[in-house]
Amino acid sequence: MEKYIINPPARLEGEISLPGDKSISHRAVMIGSISKGETIIENFLRSDDCHRTIDCFKKMGIEIEEGETIKINGKGLSGLTEPHDVLDAGNSGTTIRLLMGILAGQRFHATITGDESIRRRPMGRVVEPLKKMGAKIHGRQKDTLAPLTIFGGKLDPITYELPVASAQVKSAILLAGLYAEGQTTVVEKKMSRDHTERMLEHFGAEIRTEAGRITIKGRPDLRAQTVSVPGDISSAAFLMVAACLVPNSKVLLRNVGVNPGRTGILEVLHRMNANIEVMNERIVSNEPVADISVRSSELKAITMDGELVPRVIDEIPIIALAATQAKGETVIRGAEELRFKESDRIKTTVKELRRLGVDVDELRDGLKVRGKVKLKSCVCQSYGDHRIAMLGAIAGLIASEGTTVEKTSCIDTSFPDFPDFLNKLAGKECIEVAPLG
Repeated sequence: MEKYIINPPARLEGEISLPGDKSISHRAVMIGSISKGETIIENFLRSDDCHRTIDCFKKMGIEIEEGETIKINGKGLSGLTEPHDVLDAGNSGTTIRLLMGILAGQRFHATITGDESIRRRPMGRVVEPLKKMGAKIHGRQKDTLAPLTIFGGKLDPITYELPVASAQVKSAILLAGLYAEGQTTVVEKKMSRDHTERMLEHFGAEIRTEAGRITIKGRPDLRAQTVSVPGDISSAAFLMVAACLVPNSKVLLRNVGVNPGRTGILEVLHRMNANIEVMNERIVSNEPVADISVRSSELKAITMDGELVPRVIDEIPIIALAATQAKGETVIRGAEELRFKESDRIKTTVKELRRLGVDVDELRDGLKVRGKVKLKSCVCQSYGDHRIAMLGAIAGLIASEGTTVEKTSCIDTSFPDFPDFLNKLAGKECIEVAPLG
């Protein structure tokens, strides 16, 4: 185990290109594996989570070469073989939930599990629609918790209305829909990120979206593609907030994914009066990409709820940190889903902000943060949650005498080499990585 020792820098300045988007990296491996031919993935995120997805498909007979690029010898929709061992998703909710959709349509059975955190996280929202399609799934607590055993077989198309916005549930249904004869439709009241739809279209699936209804035609002839993965905007969010908060900063983030379902963080920071400019917008591998310029900013408080929240659900911890430096009271509501992440992110965010000297209230579905406050030096905890660990590290950039963040290895699940990026922008070693203990 390791810890970070953070010392406040004078400024953050420079240009960087971020590691690949985690959500897109997962999907490229999954869909490339069930397409015909050699798929090449550029700028793949080499994180623990994404390697779990690769390992699962290797166990099902897919040849994957991990060099400068990722090369996948895809075998088509029916090319997977029964794994000889349990599939292990580690800490990756994307791996387990999306893979359940693919496994539901196979001609074999498989068991999938994950680490202690994954085994606590609810899977019923995925199991229910897959069972409606005819899948046979057995697991703990009435088939709602991992480990889950999936007996693949013939699936029927369905029309399913999502009770809550969830890209993972939507994606699992659409991936299962590939194996159903006919058209499967997912209805969502609030838009969630559409990486799966874009990726499936890129590989040749017949898919259409209109008025909140996403429909996919079953049994497509998916063909291998080259996928250039953009930088992960959820990782970029931490550097954007850092550049806003550290005085005299000027940072340019190159090749960042700006999928409409993910740009809520830009909207939130704009509303908070952040000095941010989005430039050079373009389409790469069917995904929108841009460069983002960020400068030090005088932030103001906002109220955030409704349709915006699902689009920033992963970024709420770092938004809460930004709120500590905003004038006024920031209110975040409608974020109950945060209770079921790698940690209870409402509770853990509140705990860490209080440790930093912030006046904050925990709400059932969010939190209230009162700024503007000078953060105090302290020892922050990660709770095994990469986004809470990074919150503590970014807080250390502006705390009176920095911070120490314990058990930071979890950051590797989404943002490998995170300290190196900040040290490059700081022009010195503002984050020291040290053994824990």
